[in-house]
Amino acid sequence: MHMPKGSEILFSLKCFIASMLALYVSLAAGLPRPFWAMMTAYIVASPFSGAVRSKALFRVCGTLIGSIATIVMVPRMANAPELLSLALACWVGLCLYLSLLDRTPRSYIFMLAGYTAGLIGFPAVSDPAAIFDTGLARVEEITIGILSATVVHSLLLPQGVGPVLLARLDRALGDAQRWMGEVLNPGAVTAPTAYAPPAAPAAPAVHTRLALAGEISEMRVMSTHLPFDTSHLRWTAGMVHGLHDRLTVMVPLLLAVEDRLTALREVDPDSLAPWTALLDDIAAWVAAGGNADPARAAQLRAALAQLQPSLPANASWSEILRLNLAQRLDALIEACEDGLELRSNVGAVMAGGAAQYTPHVTPSVLHRDHGMALRSALAATLTILLCCAFWILTAWPSGAAAPMMAGVLCCFFATQDNPTPAILAFLKWTVISMPIAAAYILFVLPAVHSYEMLVLVIAPVFLIGGAYMPRPATAGAALAFLIGIAGTLSLQDTGTLDIPGFLNSMVAQLFGYIAAAVITSLVRTVGGDWMAQRMLRTARREVAQMAQASAREPLVRISARMVDRIGLLMPRLAIAHPTPEARAVAVDGLRELRVGLHVAQLCGLRQPLEEAGVTLQPLMQKLGGYFGSSAIGHGQAPAALLERLDGTLRAVCAAGAHGAADADGGIGAARPQAAAALASMRRDLFPRAAAYQPEIAS
Repeated sequence: MHMPKGSEILFSLKCFIASMLALYVSLAAGLPRPFWAMMTAYIVASPFSGAVRSKALFRVCGTLIGSIATIVMVPRMANAPELLSLALACWVGLCLYLSLLDRTPRSYIFMLAGYTAGLIGFPAVSDPAAIFDTGLARVEEITIGILSATVVHSLLLPQGVGPVLLARLDRALGDAQRWMGEVLNPGAVTAPTAYAPPAAPAAPAVHTRLALAGEISEMRVMSTHLPFDTSHLRWTAGMVHGLHDRLTVMVPLLLAVEDRLTALREVDPDSLAPWTALLDDIAAWVAAGGNADPARAAQLRAALAQLQPSLPANASWSEILRLNLAQRLDALIEACEDGLELRSNVGAVMAGGAAQYTPHVTPSVLHRDHGMALRSALAATLTILLCCAFWILTAWPSGAAAPMMAGVLCCFFATQDNPTPAILAFLKWTVISMPIAAAYILFVLPAVHSYEMLVLVIAPVFLIGGAYMPRPATAGAALAFLIGIAGTLSLQDTGTLDIPGFLNSMVAQLFGYIAAAVITSLVRTVGGDWMAQRMLRTARREVAQMAQASAREPLVRISARMVDRIGLLMPRLAIAHPTPEARAVAVDGLRELRVGLHVAQLCGLRQPLEEAGVTLQPLMQKLGGYFGSSAIGHGQAPAALLERLDGTLRAVCAAGAHGAADADGGIGAARPQAAAALASMRRDLFPRAAAYQPEIAS
């Protein structure tokens, strides 16, 4: 383990100052559990001031809701401990379910509302008459801890989330530019772009490129902290989200352009000869980035329109592929141009310019898994009920700590595929903290008679432990260690400074941790490959519903959800398929995620196509049947679907082939768009099928 860096030491110092401020205010106010305020200051801490401030608001709201729920439930069911246990367990489970459906920092509202009810409710069972005073005190203590952390992290050398997010955005934009250059000119050495350093000599593998999808989704969620940030970037939240949208659109477009170029090199390599100069020009424009002439994009798109082939009734597969390539390249240039312009506007705002609102999709369009959220809620509910049953049957004086801590741990790690190792690690570091906590509570604290001396005696442990909280590899262990000590110090608040009280409290906590690990391993734990298959099934059901309902959702929303799923799938596929060959096969299966984009595009063209005599219903029925089936895995699409695809493509080519494009965007404009969407669908579902034939052989 490396020694802490200067930034980590500074973070630890700020955490300690915030916790001591919270402790001082709580002691001065005469609150019953001042060490809870100290512990809260560590729980809400984050290296970024914007994250601390956003979490502060959401945690205060969640604490208030949880306290109100407890005040409502406990007095009414105090004489029925079984019913009260069921009510509190169900409340925690419901709040956890809602929090897992919201993948933004707002989820803290629901999560805090859940386990705050447990933290207040279970210890208050022995004295339900004082539940209002207890709930009010907990809200005050937790709020003081939150506000102390917010003030200190905002005023004392704040580290804004904005510069870090902007650096990640620049890296993602640079990766997209580099990927685009490699796709358009694979034989050239990749030059550094405006937003990224030079690439490694070897082009990255497909699964490495798709890691960009995960980066985009992480940044989209991370940027929800921007309105609370201490940097000037907080005024650019709309533009940053808009930039995420452009990056989201670029991922499937890049995949499509790369695939079409590969297919054309296999089917008709000579047809790409007139495109070589234009592809080089586009690659050079991309590499120039923000320094490019804005008019250059319009010139490139005009050149693309000149190269785009017409769509005769007997169009060949090569012509259709080139038509598809031209349309996808045009959309890619537009997305890249908009992204670079937005990035330039963000820089202008950072330099003191005025911010402009940019319409964008919200993180609510991202992937949601109701089934896994329900399983996590069920695991938390069962764990709390088990601990309560043991507590009630044994009349354990300190038994309230078991369901209380079990609920907290089930909520903490509910987002992981397998929370059991994290819970066991938390248990391990809690056990490690026990001797130190025992030494403090039994020997050190009884000799402390002033606030200043208290700060001095606890400073070494908390300053050293806090220095390891910013590191992802040690954050969980450090937080568990410090919470274990701070939680034990709170025994001083209750006056139980004796060995039996200490041991009872510790054993109850450990029982709750063990129960959480056991029930979670039985109910909630899943493998990465299982989760990957589940996400693919969810994506397939969504495509089936789109095809059967013929609903048209905005393409940017579908693209955002598709890219988010790719980002969630990539690390799981890397674990489930460790070899490069197996990973390549698994990544190839992600092609079907793009079919939803093509279905949405075709649904938008349904009216002009039907007016021209082209019906999409038979194809949509085939697609709905295939994606609605239980078959999973790329390459399993039936031959009947390929025949229907080709038949629909022939009908589109034949419809109005000799008519001019309608001024209002009728069939003349719809034909090439529909043909391009069908060609993309064919390549995604049947990448190794024989070339499309314009006429059925007799």
